Amino acid sequence: MNATIIPGSPDLVVVEGSDHEMGGQIGEATRDLIHRSVETYARRYRNEAKLSDSDIHRWGSTYYKAVEDFDPRISAMLMGVSEGSGIPVETITALNARTELLYGTGYRDEGCTSYAVLPERMGTAHTVIGQNWDWRSEQRDVTFLLATRDTEGFSVLTLTEAGMLAKSGLNSAGIGACANLLVSNRDRSGTGIPYHFLLRSALNADTLSRAIKRVTSATRISSGNIMLGAAGGEAIDLELAPDVFGHVLPERGIITHANHFESKIDVVDRFVSTSALSLIRSPRLRRLFERHGQILKEDQIVAGLRDHFSYPDSICRHPDPLEAEIKHTTTLYSILMDLDERTMAIAPEFACVNPYVRWSLDTIFDAERRSSQQVFEPILEDAHV
Repeated sequence: MNATIIPGSPDLVVVEGSDHEMGGQIGEATRDLIHRSVETYARRYRNEAKLSDSDIHRWGSTYYKAVEDFDPRISAMLMGVSEGSGIPVETITALNARTELLYGTGYRDEGCTSYAVLPERMGTAHTVIGQNWDWRSEQRDVTFLLATRDTEGFSVLTLTEAGMLAKSGLNSAGIGACANLLVSNRDRSGTGIPYHFLLRSALNADTLSRAIKRVTSATRISSGNIMLGAAGGEAIDLELAPDVFGHVLPERGIITHANHFESKIDVVDRFVSTSALSLIRSPRLRRLFERHGQILKEDQIVAGLRDHFSYPDSICRHPDPLEAEIKHTTTLYSILMDLDERTMAIAPEFACVNPYVRWSLDTIFDAERRSSQQVFEPILEDAHV
């Protein structure tokens, strides 16, 4: 079976089968993109983290062995991606461990603003979560939506960089996840489960309790924020650090989060002072939501995600013209997921002017239904701030 590639912004890659088979299809279909992504991160590992090629291979091997014990489904998919792309599995694993391998380099260009809105605040009475994903502009063209369906019929839709297995996404059980960078004094090098594998494992879970357990019980060596939501009306934000985690629950049916610790977790925040407007982005997004009263609509959520206060380091982030082009960071993609409908609406850079396209997890795997039901649905084109 071959992957189905549906052009768009981003493209959609659809695969089915066992975890190993799906990995192989991903590797074959996105081989060129994976090579580009490997080259980009290898350069960063060498220049910023001062890692040699042998160092990258050694750490990739270490993390692969760790994930084999943590979640065999992930290791099987990694091996498939390796075989399909012709790239060593250690290199593919190191790509997924970019957060850990860039540890200690002082990088501060990844942002992200996440949110969750419970049914009592949504006009649709559904659970909605999402985020603006802020990252290097050079990764925009090697990022795509990945839809996987295993032999049991369990499916996942996630945004991902080429060679990686997950970022923000949702699954057929109505579980959704979003991610934000955090950095603490507990972060360290060593053996543990890379952050992006925690996201994939959460999206492999069929209940919220299992998703929470998978990310909180894992041995971690880096900090990170994972917001989880579930169809039926629950959400929780988990601030993860090595050996400890904190949580943030909805207030008046809303959670917002940026790139600083907000719970009473026992850490020293090493990122907040250099992160782009993190202390403002989270409360500002909440205020933008709250100003609409008790009931929030999709276009009002998008209006908040398009906010330009303190441009270019705004919720809708834009490249800073005062920085070198290679360091340009922007909101690459803006995401809105309805966990009860199992849909994801996504807009590419620049989300403030580009329409959102809505994908339905219920129709993605059926070519006839994709066509007849017009999976591409531009929405919210005029929702500007």
